[in-house]
Amino acid sequence: MRYRRTPIEIEAPESLGYDSIANNLAESSFADMSLGEYGIDTDVGELLLQYGDHRGVPALREQIASDSDAVGADQVLVTSGAAPALFIVATALLESGDHVLIEEPNYATNLETPRALAAEVEGLPIRFEDGWELDLERVESMLRPETRLLSVTYPHNPTGAMIDADALERLVAIVEAHPMARLLVDETYRELAFGEPLPVAAGLSPRVISVSSMSKTYGLPGLRMGWLITRDPELDEILLAAKEQILICGSAIDEEMAARVLAARGRILPPIRTQVAEHLGIVRDWIAGQDVFEWVEPRAGVVGMPRFRDPGAYDAERFHSSLLDDHGTYVGPGHWFDQPRTCFRLGYGWPQTDELRRGLDALLAAAADARA
Repeated sequence: MRYRRTPIEIEAPESLGYDSIANNLAESSFADMSLGEYGIDTDVGELLLQYGDHRGVPALREQIASDSDAVGADQVLVTSGAAPALFIVATALLESGDHVLIEEPNYATNLETPRALAAEVEGLPIRFEDGWELDLERVESMLRPETRLLSVTYPHNPTGAMIDADALERLVAIVEAHPMARLLVDETYRELAFGEPLPVAAGLSPRVISVSSMSKTYGLPGLRMGWLITRDPELDEILLAAKEQILICGSAIDEEMAARVLAARGRILPPIRTQVAEHLGIVRDWIAGQDVFEWVEPRAGVVGMPRFRDPGAYDAERFHSSLLDDHGTYVGPGHWFDQPRTCFRLGYGWPQTDELRRGLDALLAAAADARA
């Protein structure tokens, strides 16, 4: 394994220190929450802190599986966040030289583990100019007979792009036509669809692996809880073996709390979706009211990826330094995602409303400071 720290981790808000940022528009989740704010009973005084079920506590797996009629609780493997799930999948499926096709731009974790394994990582680019649309014909042309893994993220981080259920089914069919390939769908934002959520991808085929977590939609990254789903019994056994050798089992407290949150999601999710919609409306109006930045409006999730309309008119380095140093505002610069620094990820779900408005004002002020 060849590990390296990535810019998104080195420069993350928690690494800089939250107190150094007045207006944090860099986050890719709903606002950080406490269990008390969600009205969750946190009394675990009688919970036996033993080694737990290696797959994850049954009540939690049942809650996760309830999202799909095609998935059973015994096909869910709980992990300590989505990142370990992605690590487990990559290390279980890939070896040095194996071909993997990964949608780009993407969150670093989806890319770095295959790279660390010395797999042949090929990017599957989606582009601003195409409205961040996924070209299924291009996917089909880029898959090889020896491709081991196709990895996509929907709803998409960092662009907020989305595909519909028909496109997802077509994507599954494309992968099924390649005997060695599997499809990994990072569906962490699935419950933050603006309309009907996509089906749980793993429910569509045994060749598909779903990955998700509690961090983004629920604003609970401190509750280290994620999962992966596969309906392939042989692969499931391999993934379980990987988890056992890395973690043995999860935290009994985290799993119990996660089960309680998911049991209450019918109550918890509606106000989250309402606030996300309100904040998207604020950014939509802001985009329409200025001529410095442009974006493809997100179709799901809590992030979008604006860019300068005229990048040659601005000094990107000066923009980002002024934005933080002079205006106390932080965004996710494009290089976090192997993109130009003239674009950036803007998170509109995490900040409070007044913080979001101040941050948007700061973007224009910093752009004025950075005119070439």
